[in-house]
Amino acid sequence: MKRPWIVTTGRHVMVLLVLSGLLLAFGTVGYMIIEGFSLLDALFMTVITLTTVGYGEVRPLDEAGRVFTIVLIMMGAGFVAYNLAYFTQLLLDGNLLELYRRRKVRRQLELLRNHYVICGYGQMGQIVTRELIRNNVPVVVIENDEATVMRLQEKGILHLAGDATEEENLIAAGVENASGLVSVVIKDTDNVFIVLTARDLNRNLFICVRAGTPGTEKRLLKAGANRVVSPYASSALRIAHQILRPTVTDFLELALSGEGMELSMEELQLPEGADIVGKDLMHSGIRSEYNLIIVAIKRSDERMIYNPSPKEVLHAGDTLVAIGPQENLGRFGARLYGSTRPPLKP
Repeated sequence: MKRPWIVTTGRHVMVLLVLSGLLLAFGTVGYMIIEGFSLLDALFMTVITLTTVGYGEVRPLDEAGRVFTIVLIMMGAGFVAYNLAYFTQLLLDGNLLELYRRRKVRRQLELLRNHYVICGYGQMGQIVTRELIRNNVPVVVIENDEATVMRLQEKGILHLAGDATEEENLIAAGVENASGLVSVVIKDTDNVFIVLTARDLNRNLFICVRAGTPGTEKRLLKAGANRVVSPYASSALRIAHQILRPTVTDFLELALSGEGMELSMEELQLPEGADIVGKDLMHSGIRSEYNLIIVAIKRSDERMIYNPSPKEVLHAGDTLVAIGPQENLGRFGARLYGSTRPPLKP
């Protein structure tokens, strides 16, 4: 749907073109009638008069011709001054700049592939966006609050101003080519609708969504979400763990964030053709070459193996949960994927 100012601007441009043609025709016909010029001479005289380029007259004008020329100059000068003022105001209002920015963003969105769409830039959305960007994951934020959109623009975060519940905004954000979608808007009903729409647009999309009230998790999972997070339940568990086992909680938080310590925790999925596929942990070199500890293995059938034995055989598609120095995790990731950051998996 076009914005009102775009429609208004388009209409003004059309009126400008029509009036320009009428002014040109008025001058041409006037010189033909008053001075008896030919069509070409009258048109030439009108053009040089309106544009004030300074060429001489086609031939000397009589008094009536000079009066007509004065009138034509005044009309042309007023016409130009009005339109100059209009477009200057249009530029100062930011409309043209906003149109240019939107077109630039649209081109960027068309080129995006395997990115994450973040619906909502509240407290949770800001943290999710910050962490994904910190790990070099491309994101697009959909937000409808004008003040929040301004903050996104100031931070240089790729975003789309609009309602995430509208299908056209999800399509514009490239959800059909995205790797995943995170919906953290306030209303659970909006989250359900976003999940239903996104799942219909992309069957392979990984969807993680926020649940604000108890009992919503089941509806969101039925709607097509892969993961549902309840911030209130998670916060309550975190508080309880801080009381019962604070050292373990602090360690896990630091390891997962990767900040403030050399030790970190990462998950790495074994791709097809990896040289350690078919080997057991003892002979894979993960411990001896990279000094990494494998605390769990998630099989491709979703089965979890905790504290795996050294003789546990590795298969393609297994997800390894590893703890170790960040540098070593990076080297092991480069061995598996050719880069220090593994591809994101649901």
